[in-house]
Amino acid sequence: MQHAVEQAVRIIRERYAEPLSLDDISCAVLVSKFHLLRVFRQVTGVTPGRFLSAVRISEAKRLLHHSDLAVAAISSMVGYDSTGSFTSRFTESVGIPPTQYRQLSRGEGGSAARSPAQGPAGLARCRLRGVVRAAAKPLSPIYIGSFGGPILQGRPSSWTTVEDLGPFALQQVPRGICHLHATMLAAREQPLETVLLTATLGPLHIDPYISSEVELVLCPQNWSTPPVLFAPPGFETLTERVPQPGFKRLSSGFK
Repeated sequence: MQHAVEQAVRIIRERYAEPLSLDDISCAVLVSKFHLLRVFRQVTGVTPGRFLSAVRISEAKRLLHHSDLAVAAISSMVGYDSTGSFTSRFTESVGIPPTQYRQLSRGEGGSAARSPAQGPAGLARCRLRGVVRAAAKPLSPIYIGSFGGPILQGRPSSWTTVEDLGPFALQQVPRGICHLHATMLAAREQPLETVLLTATLGPLHIDPYISSEVELVLCPQNWSTPPVLFAPPGFETLTERVPQPGFKRLSSGFK
């Protein structure tokens, strides 16, 4: 089961610019599309289609940050036929439009205040307590938020930052089902290198009448983890300020 999913993820990451369908991927890994859909979701937490979309937007973020290519060119390079559709999907996933992301990721134009998504009026809100743990010390603030799904994308319904590992509290979490996500930068074993750590927990049932605490354990991403799409305010700028051996911004093409 895992071998087929690994192959499917590899195909998605290598061929994301192509008009890949579930049929294409299942044929390439020699399993039925119904079996692949089931096992892929079990291993990664999402469908192949959502994983593919996340990889495309993640690659677009990289190109926006590290190149001066036009948004229309990047849209085509990551598999979109329409620049308008790409811009809408990018904004929905990352929280800000592509051009603004490029500016903020390079430390240009200040920071964007991205308020939590507003739920229906009158919806009960709750306070959620927990603890965040990791095997490494943070090099950045730890961002923690409640989101609508297993991919760290879109706007959180509630979010906070903490400066160190340990307890946290999320205020005004909407009652109902959500996923908790956390992310931070940490040091690798080698000097001057950093690694992105993430944690996902859910689906969780949030109820104002049930008191509970959660635990988030931050770990390095692996092959089965969908890319992080949401851009916490200032996070890319902070990543850029951390020394990165061999870093060079490109005027065109790939890094």
